Amino acid sequence: MKNLKVTADEQMAGLRLDKALALIPEIETRSRAAHLIDNSAVMVNGKIEKASAKIKEGDSIEITLPDPTPTELQPYDLKLDVLFEDEDVIVINKPAGLVVHPAAGHAHDTLVNALISHTDDLSMKFGEERPGIVHRLDKETSGIIVVAKNDKAHESLTAQFKERSTHRIYFAVSIGTARTMSGTFRSFLARHPVDRKRYASIIGDDGYPLSDQEDPPLSGKWAVTHYEVLNRKAGLSYLKLKLETGRTHQIRVHLSENSLPIAGDLLYGADRKIKSIEQKSIQEDLKNLPRFLLHAAELGFTHPRTGERLSFKKDWPEDILVLLKKWGLV
Repeated sequence: MKNLKVTADEQMAGLRLDKALALIPEIETRSRAAHLIDNSAVMVNGKIEKASAKIKEGDSIEITLPDPTPTELQPYDLKLDVLFEDEDVIVINKPAGLVVHPAAGHAHDTLVNALISHTDDLSMKFGEERPGIVHRLDKETSGIIVVAKNDKAHESLTAQFKERSTHRIYFAVSIGTARTMSGTFRSFLARHPVDRKRYASIIGDDGYPLSDQEDPPLSGKWAVTHYEVLNRKAGLSYLKLKLETGRTHQIRVHLSENSLPIAGDLLYGADRKIKSIEQKSIQEDLKNLPRFLLHAAELGFTHPRTGERLSFKKDWPEDILVLLKKWGLV
């Protein structure tokens, strides 16, 4: 551990403690500052203070910097489809079947492991198991994901996702015919009360999902998904979805609860609707899908350093495009 003593200068005066700490080169970001404050590693004039404490010029600030935690992550030799890369961010077209970060059953074969192999420059804070990850895609979802290569970029991107200033468009193929050509799904999402692998909208006394943001339930996170029907054919709906929020399984839940489960999404009941498809050849195609048909097609964000607005687009993988053309959806 390293002990650091700083006397608050005029630049720090009047700032919150976490913002003042971010001005110190050894700390540099508010996320690191918050980590130190939460772990009681910061004292102001000999006292532990909250992140919101106001700093005065001349205050004595003592910081205990932890030793970097050696990562146990192992590199994974996987060629990545890199759409953009510089000193701050890397934008990847993630293939379906690749888990984003280590989890049970996937300790060494994830996107994070592949990134460790690809570059030494990832946002590690004080050592962690999800370096650079600011948002996620499910294992079976293909498409665009951005990863931070340093802590400042990580903090900027995290704020953009939290403030909903990013642009995210998904494509999906659902089993069922959408009743309207466009619309919005709104609900509060929480863990499913019975199946802990799933999420579900919180249901009101009237049997419908609670959808008033101004009257939230005790649990659950507000989720909003806008949709547009690009095509409807043979009992399938080809959808364009715009995320206003980014909750776990959000699109999958909203579509399944509106009788439009994503093709191939067994967790959310797609297998139970296959018999509703009249064409036997499409039924067989759906039964043999290697993944569910959800694709992160567009991502836009503001570059953390330059302030430039960056936008990326990537179509479905070729094997899925072949199926979409066969079904007459594209």
